[in-house]
Amino acid sequence: MTNVLAATHPEGTVYGEIGDATVPLRFSASPEALSEEYTALRERAAVIDLGGHRLIEITGPAAVEFAQRVLARDVEYLTSDRCMMSLVLDEDGRIVDQVIAFGREDGILLESSCGAGSRLLEHLRARNDEGAEIADRSEDLAIVGLEGPYAWGVVGRLIDAELASLPFESVAETTWDGVDVVFARTGFTGEYGYQMIVPRESAPGLWSLSVEHARPAGQEALELAMLEVRQPMPRHEATPGASVIEIGANWLVDITKESFVGREAVLEAFESGAGRSTVGFTCAVGVPAPGTRLMAGDQVIGEVVHAVHSVGLNATLGLARVDRDLAAAGLELSAGGVGVTTLTSPYIVPKSWSVPII
Repeated sequence: MTNVLAATHPEGTVYGEIGDATVPLRFSASPEALSEEYTALRERAAVIDLGGHRLIEITGPAAVEFAQRVLARDVEYLTSDRCMMSLVLDEDGRIVDQVIAFGREDGILLESSCGAGSRLLEHLRARNDEGAEIADRSEDLAIVGLEGPYAWGVVGRLIDAELASLPFESVAETTWDGVDVVFARTGFTGEYGYQMIVPRESAPGLWSLSVEHARPAGQEALELAMLEVRQPMPRHEATPGASVIEIGANWLVDITKESFVGREAVLEAFESGAGRSTVGFTCAVGVPAPGTRLMAGDQVIGEVVHAVHSVGLNATLGLARVDRDLAAAGLELSAGGVGVTTLTSPYIVPKSWSVPII
């Protein structure tokens, strides 16, 4: 998928391929880039290129019925001033994608996770028994994100200060530079977060103005901040065979719904009590690769799922999948011969939790 903002990115931007998208990993090749972008997210305000997130519109008389069946949370009464995060599952209860669903007057607008849009679109079209109209809007719409403890101030300078105080998961229709904007209070990092959905041709102008007030932050800084507050990241966590319960994403599933794709599998996993759980860990040296065995003495109790160097902790931060009765904080274990300590989330307390919007 072509990134409409690429021409506005600074020289030296480092790109990477995630699924079907080419995205900015860092906005500089400097060794300090990740640290500086992360600091903007955690201490000030960062503007985020969400061009790797695809927008899929579901409309027509059967739109809500179809969306209700393919989304794991209840969207039957999702109004046009609200949005919500949900999982999309296959029949075996495995994660297809983690989406944000926006209520619209004529249906539902889905925002895919980074690089997962093609898979999501294919999944939806293959299960469209209701005859809903499914359209990829990514060729005419784009998303710009703002996150950070002082992102609310940037919203005031860009559009309207009153929008900064929208309740979480609220949506408002507004305008910027004469174009319509779908403005949402969202967030991936635990900090104050906002998204602006604009016509694709207007996105470069909005981005250029945003970077006058906030530092661009790439995918690496964003995913690190997401990990620190235990925001699920299916592309790292949805390993083969792992259930929603094992991943710890069951809060994105409404098991009280009468029916949705994958419900029976999730219910079975929930009721069985079997399987494993995901726990956070830290270590002072090294970044163990996914699949590295996690040991309690000479006993294998699990394996590493994902790990990175955390700027905020100045240490390795990772996730491991372990036997369910060992998913506790404060355990001294080892991974690849290096000592690790299990943690309770959040692993970093977001500054926004103590900084009021004024």
